[in-house]
Amino acid sequence: QVQLVESGGGWMQPGGSLRLSCTASGFTLDYYNVGWFRQTPGKEREFVAAVGWNGSRRYFLDSVKGRFTISRDNAKHTVYLQMNSLKPEDTAVYYCYAAVSGIVPKAYWGQGTQVTVSS
Repeated sequence: QVQLVESGGGWMQPGGSLRLSCTASGFTLDYYNVGWFRQTPGKEREFVAAVGWNGSRRYFLDSVKGRFTISRDNAKHTVYLQMNSLKPEDTAVYYCYAAVSGIVPKAYWGQGTQVTVSS
């Protein structure tokens, strides 16, 4: 069964840090582009960060540049989102994804993990 499972969410005060993890099972993660989106109630889901299959290409939402980092460990089938200097505006449900293009494109999504940043 193909699954992506996020973990590491929770509450944090402004200025604190959290690390989200997303672990894949049921498929080989190596050749997938992976990343994170987030969504706040009443808002559309927005892109946060992504890293290419070879780990060389990284992209970030402007508002998180310099604060968030994305990495992957294919041997562990896991994607990480390190979130530093958290702001209340970072409060959202964070979803990881894995995607490949080609003759048979595929995209998988996790169930989401809640991140709440408040005093």
